[in-house]
Amino acid sequence: MTNSVTARIPRNLPDLKAVELADAVQPFVVAIDIGSGSTRCGVYDAYARPIKKRTVKADHLFVEKADGTAEIDADQIANEVASVLTAAVGGIEPGLIKGVVMDTFASSLVCVDADGAALTPCFTYADSRSAPQLAQLRTQLDEAAIHQRTGTRLHTSYHPPRLLWLREAFPTVLARTAKFLSLGEYVYAKLAGIRGAATSTMAWAGILNRHTLTLDEQLLEVTGVSADQFAPVIDPDQPITEVSAEVEKNWPALAGAAWFPAIPDGYASNIGVGAATPTKAALSAATSGAIRVIVDGTPEVLPSGLWAYSVSRSQSIVGGALNDVGRAMIWLQNSLTPMTMEQIHEALVAPARANVPLVLPFLTGERATGWAGNARAAMTGVSSATTPLDMWRGVAEGVAVSYARVFEQLRQVNPEMERVIASGGVTSAYPGVMQVVAHALGFPVQVVNVKRVTMRGAAVLALSVLAPDHPAAVIPETDLTVPNPTEAPYYTDLIARFTALYDAII
Repeated sequence: MTNSVTARIPRNLPDLKAVELADAVQPFVVAIDIGSGSTRCGVYDAYARPIKKRTVKADHLFVEKADGTAEIDADQIANEVASVLTAAVGGIEPGLIKGVVMDTFASSLVCVDADGAALTPCFTYADSRSAPQLAQLRTQLDEAAIHQRTGTRLHTSYHPPRLLWLREAFPTVLARTAKFLSLGEYVYAKLAGIRGAATSTMAWAGILNRHTLTLDEQLLEVTGVSADQFAPVIDPDQPITEVSAEVEKNWPALAGAAWFPAIPDGYASNIGVGAATPTKAALSAATSGAIRVIVDGTPEVLPSGLWAYSVSRSQSIVGGALNDVGRAMIWLQNSLTPMTMEQIHEALVAPARANVPLVLPFLTGERATGWAGNARAAMTGVSSATTPLDMWRGVAEGVAVSYARVFEQLRQVNPEMERVIASGGVTSAYPGVMQVVAHALGFPVQVVNVKRVTMRGAAVLALSVLAPDHPAAVIPETDLTVPNPTEAPYYTDLIARFTALYDAII
């Protein structure tokens, strides 16, 4: 094809929307997003706008079993990435794409041998087979001290209990393991011969000292692994340009492109919605949820309910996650008399009222702030007069209070918070939930509609290095969801009742 792409920068910064290839502005980057349910690939222009007809998707599922198994074949994912990459960049003239960047679900682990072949599936963040080893570690180690060093609690999502589980359950596999890789590292190694782990990837694994940015010596010792079994830690502004000759052979459009180390999706999500500064927090509301803020340095003392992941030598992302947000809505839909979306919305935006059930919405366990992984949902205040819509309101309030408990600790870390930016499927499917969340936070919430937010965030990160003086496209402004001051006493009492119930049974 001929080079009909302009390098001219328009005078007015454009809105964030897809553009035709002929109207896109150089340089381009190709972004890859490996999520729990699919692998996506898309090409973005210099404004981080998706280029039309250049986004490709391949669906997949975790292998999940009753014993806590939650894994996926690492080679399957590598093949998916190769396939979607081929479809996304095919026909684009060499030299236009300057960078390749990837985000993946976090806290993944693949054991590989000396030849780089996978010895295990990819163990995902959701795999809980290391629960016995987690209990063992909690008796051996000072969890509070580890939390302050690494920014993470001891949990089955992270490497320490999983490495101990592998040692005990699969000693012969561990004996043959030359390297421990995240899923993104494995894909990059297979497709481009790249070795290197993003700072954020190692932090999300739960083994990186957030103060020294080196692997935690005590955790390495107790799990019986060595630092040289992990890849060198690379900051996000240090892309790799020396790649396998197979790259240019398989994807001519990528000739000369810089490859950025794969980052966790939570980090990419903040960047994707424009919450990349300490004054802006990102609230995600999908199947699960989180509130995160990117701060300079790392907190000197980290509140007990939060995590802090180093994302570079100069910044960290601090926050907390909720297991059950959209999942709680799906449970309501499947369990109660069906309600119309209009009825549900009216129940959620109605003024606060007495006699709504009090709900701890921990259907699949709690992460932040109490980290009670074996917690389950609880409900009180149900009477013969309780209706399905009362239950909807009670669950929404429970979810909102769970966000508020995280937000309270986040504001201890960063009292200068000015804005909460919300995104995710729940914000569009159940917009009334965000009104309840704003009341519980006592803080305005701005809902934005950004498609494929994590993949766009990865693209913005790469472009910040490749074109540092070039701004990203403007996310369209939306109205703020503002708390009603007259309802503040109700929510203050709700949070107190929630806390009392939590303390009593969890």
